[in-house]
Order: sequence, then structure tokens, then C-alpha cells
Amino acid sequence: MKNLGYFLVVAGFLGGAFATSLDVQNVNWTLFGVTAAAGIIGLVIFKQQVGALARSESVLETNRVELRESISNVVEDLRGLNEGELTRGAVLRDRIDLKLREDLRRFADARESMVHLFGLQVYADIMSNFAAGERYINRVWSASADGYDEEADAYLKKAAVQFDEAKQQLLKAAESIA
Repeated sequence: MKNLGYFLVVAGFLGGAFATSLDVQNVNWTLFGVTAAAGIIGLVIFKQQVGALARSESVLETNRVELRESISNVVEDLRGLNEGELTRGAVLRDRIDLKLREDLRRFADARESMVHLFGLQVYADIMSNFAAGERYINRVWSASADGYDEEADAYLKKAAVQFDEAKQQLLKAAESIA
């Protein structure tokens, strides 16, 4: 059904382009209207199918596990970076890329399920901390690349606080629905 939606969107777009290119001065509005309607119907079908899939029990459960595991990994990796030996420069950037990037991506990919699992306000609260933490990680990476090691160290600690707060909010929200 989702493929039908794709097909109708593409057919509507191409049909509308075709209808407007037949005559420079006069547009065949009937043909344009039919193709535009097909595109809109296709979009509605597609959105319904995507929404149904996003709310399916298997996707929600898979994403619940992804959210919990990925944020826990990020918090632990940041704790290791902050408590371990002082890393600077390329070593720090490599550790960020190797240890954090995949879990940050996994969390971001699964984040939309939080709305269905916990509600919009909880999603906003968790994502606010997550986004701040992610910005701090990017700042650490950039500061390290530019040779500002003290700034990198400071923002690494700030990132750890933000991600820990996001983890605590996620665990609290999961407990409230269990």
C-alpha cells in the first residue's frame, strides 16, 4: 500500500509537470487537477501507512530497546572519556567518532517512537537534553580540532551532564508506563 502511495505521488507530480508543459499559454486545468488530486491521494495513503508502521507494537518495542541501550552507551562512554586519562587532539576526536557516533545515530533514528510511547511533552524534554548534549559533543570535536583542549574538556563534561539527564528522564518515563 505504501508503494501505491509512492506511485501516486510520483505520477501526480509528473502528470502535473506534463499538463503545464503542453502549452505555454494555456494550461489544461482538468488534466492538472486530476494529476494533482492523484498526488494528494498518494501522499495521504503514504502518510497513513508510515504512521501505522510507526505505531506498530513491534517497532515501538524495538525502538524502546534502541533508545535505552544507545543512551546508556553514550553516558557510559562519556563517563569513560571524562574519568579516563586526559585525551586531546586527534585521539579525542577518534574516540568520539568510534565510541559515540553510532549510538547517537541509533538514538536519533528511534526518537520518534518516544512520542507514541511516552507522549509529546516527555519527548520534548528528553530531546532537549539530548540535542544539547549532541551540540556539546560537536563543540568538543571542533574545539579539539582547533587546538582548544581546555574548552574541549569543559564541554565534554557538559555533554555528560546533558546525556545523563536525558537518560534519567527516559528511564523515569519508561517506569511510569510499566
